[in-house]
Order: sequence, then structure tokens, then C-alpha cells
Amino acid sequence: MTTAEILWNTLAAILTLCVFSFLIKDNPLYKFTERLVAGVAAGYWTMLIYHTNFTDKVILTMQNRQLAYIIPILLGLAMWTRFSKNYSWISRYPIAFYIGISTGVSIPVYMYTSVFKQISATMVPFDLTYAGINNIIVVIAVLCALFYFFFSKEHTGTFGVISKIGIYTLMIGFGAGFGMTVMGRVALLVQRVIFLKDYFIALKNYFVA
Repeated sequence: MTTAEILWNTLAAILTLCVFSFLIKDNPLYKFTERLVAGVAAGYWTMLIYHTNFTDKVILTMQNRQLAYIIPILLGLAMWTRFSKNYSWISRYPIAFYIGISTGVSIPVYMYTSVFKQISATMVPFDLTYAGINNIIVVIAVLCALFYFFFSKEHTGTFGVISKIGIYTLMIGFGAGFGMTVMGRVALLVQRVIFLKDYFIALKNYFVA
């Protein structure tokens, strides 16, 4: 590794250890690193948005005389009146446009991905193969989960047994989701531990060489 790489990796290792210091207790080193990450991320995303959105959607469109973009530009500028006590009411109009457009775009996408795709994934063929038996279990689990949310009838007798299976189905789903989240965080931890190990080995080899 070059001297520049050693210096950058040293900084990264120090910041990583500062974050790990929170495992002992809250301390100034952790607070400094936390604020440093937040500040760098804010600066990075600000410049990224400027170069990928503002430059293309405002500067270039005005240079190309695409006058239709004046309307969204004025709406975007009106958002900044939120910081004025006298003219903050103007910001309600671009916010209303934004919420309305976002709702109109997101609802069809949500219905397709979270409702129609889920329904079509449940309507699967049955047979005596491994995949067919798995499909049967999926359909039974989905129906039992739906029965659990049917509150117009008391959950007793056979209906209560079915709704209880639905509860187990939901708990399995929540547990699997939680497990995936935990494993994702553990993977990040393992990656940082491997980085520290490789860094100390590289540092040793650098000074020995």
C-alpha cells in the first residue's frame, strides 16, 4: 500500500473505532464521528442533487429556452418562502402540488407491487411435487392470515383455530423480516472488522518493509 492509502485507511480505522466506542458508553469521540458522518453526507447529497437535478432541470433548460420548465422552477422557489413569517403561506401551493402528484404516482405503483403482485403470487398451481406442496402451504398461510383480520366474527371454535394459525404465519413473517434486518447489520459489522484486520496487517507490512 502507498503512503496515501495508509493515511486514508488510518483515518477510516480511527473513525471506525470511534463509532465502536459507543459500545462502552456515549462519549465525545462517538458524538464527533456521528456529526462528521451526518455533515459529510449532507454536503455530498447537496452537491449530488445540484449536479444531477438543478443543473439539468434548471440551468440547462433555461439555456435551451425550454420555457415550460419555468412553472416547476417557480414552484420550487416558492418552497423557500416557508422560512418567511409573512409569506410562508405561499409554500402551501407547491407542497400541495408535490403531495398530489406524489400520491397519484405512488398509489398505482403501490397497488401493483403490494396488492396485485401479491395476489398473483398466491394464485399458484397445486400438485404433489415439492414446489406444489410449498404452494399449498403458502395459500393456506395467506388465507389463515386473512381470517385473523376478519373481526366481524368472534375468534372461537374452528374460526379461532384458523385465526391462530394466521397469527403464527404473521409471527413467522415478522421474524424472518427481523432476522434479515439483523443479518444485514451483522454483515456490516463483519465487514468493518475485516477492514480493521486487513488495515493492521497492511500497516505492519508497511513499516516492516
